[in-house]
Amino acid sequence: MQGGHMAIEEPFRLSSVLTSSKSVMLDTIGRELPICNQTGKAIELKVDDHLTITSDVSKEPSAEFLPVNYSGLSEILKKGDTIFLGQYLFTGSENTSVWLEVLETNGQDVICLVKNTATIAGFTLMHVSQVHASLPNLSDKDKQIISEWGSLNSVDFISLSYTRNVEDVRELRAFLRTNNLHETQVFAKIETVEGFKHFDEILQEADGIILGRGNLGIDLPPEKVFLFQKSAVYKCNVAGKPVIIARVVDSMTGNLRPTRAEATDVANAVLDGADGILLGAETLRGLYPIQTIKIVGRICAEAETVCNHSVLFKRIRNHVGEPMSHAEAVASSAVRAAIKVRAALIVVFTSSGRAARLISKYRPPVPVFAVVIPRLRSTSLKWTFTTSAQARQLLGLRGVYPILASPNVETSGASTEESGLKIALDHGISVGLLKPNDRIVIFQKVGDSSVVKIDELPA
Repeated sequence: MQGGHMAIEEPFRLSSVLTSSKSVMLDTIGRELPICNQTGKAIELKVDDHLTITSDVSKEPSAEFLPVNYSGLSEILKKGDTIFLGQYLFTGSENTSVWLEVLETNGQDVICLVKNTATIAGFTLMHVSQVHASLPNLSDKDKQIISEWGSLNSVDFISLSYTRNVEDVRELRAFLRTNNLHETQVFAKIETVEGFKHFDEILQEADGIILGRGNLGIDLPPEKVFLFQKSAVYKCNVAGKPVIIARVVDSMTGNLRPTRAEATDVANAVLDGADGILLGAETLRGLYPIQTIKIVGRICAEAETVCNHSVLFKRIRNHVGEPMSHAEAVASSAVRAAIKVRAALIVVFTSSGRAARLISKYRPPVPVFAVVIPRLRSTSLKWTFTTSAQARQLLGLRGVYPILASPNVETSGASTEESGLKIALDHGISVGLLKPNDRIVIFQKVGDSSVVKIDELPA
């Protein structure tokens, strides 16, 4: 026993499985600048009018004055700068978002020209394009929610809003450790030019990336956004880290169908190699949240049927180069075998989740069943099984279906792998992913070695 914990790996019988159906992500507030509108009343702003943004929060919000709780605003702005206001900023429905041009600064006040007519109501954010506000990465509210609600619910992921450099990620990790959230993964949300400039270092430190295209789309020139997205997705793919694309079907906040451009945007994200799509305003305040999820799901499924997985595989393999590590070599071999024999499924056994992540990295063309084997840990007071968090976190990986094994330490004639494989195959058959004569690629540990083998279902 060392440090109060002892990891023990023993044979046990898999008596049942729990297929992980959901995981929890907590989104931080970060460096948001909210407009102080306690009245909640709607404010109509008209094009070519003058509007004063003030740090005097005692002033009542109106079409002439909008207070914001940030005393240094006039110091970081200058004539010609651009400010955006809105509940979700520019969503595609511009009658809810406002574009302002700074005319002058005067003490606590910033006098602006209104560039478009709109009505803002409820919780309203302010975004200053390409200007660094000296606000903490983790607000006091963030810290309170993480230490209280996050710790109580053992959140699986934290979306770190407005990540600008690698130190932001390290600061959050240190705070998570002090709140006993050692296993919680950090997804850095890139939504500013500064985050874009430090992307490579952020990617190396974070567990995953979210491309927050709402703010990024107004911080970067429109013609540059797609270049950054494609570059970021590629870098995440070759690094083997999940990447999630946000702000894809904004028009569905008020419409039953996405635009043709939005539908194509979703499909292209899948074809480029994204791991997931993040919905926001469409499901939080939109009129058609269920329809939005169904339509985006259908677009993703259709795109996956025409995705050239062989090209994705070769691109990642060529980037890794040679000599490969043992783990990379076996994982890539498992995916290559699945492509060559046209397997219907890959089954991977894992405890930490690392094997499943490597398999997903090489973008197999078939579903991956990750059978997560619990680890038995002991403290001076009790024995516990761990790895449920690892199973849930695998839901963030493209094509991976985590199955958490439910252990029974009684001995059995069947080995762990045999029992786990049977349960995985039975589940595959029950959900229609497997049929007689289908081939299955199996990735497992045998002694100290990782091996790949191919099985075929009986007729």
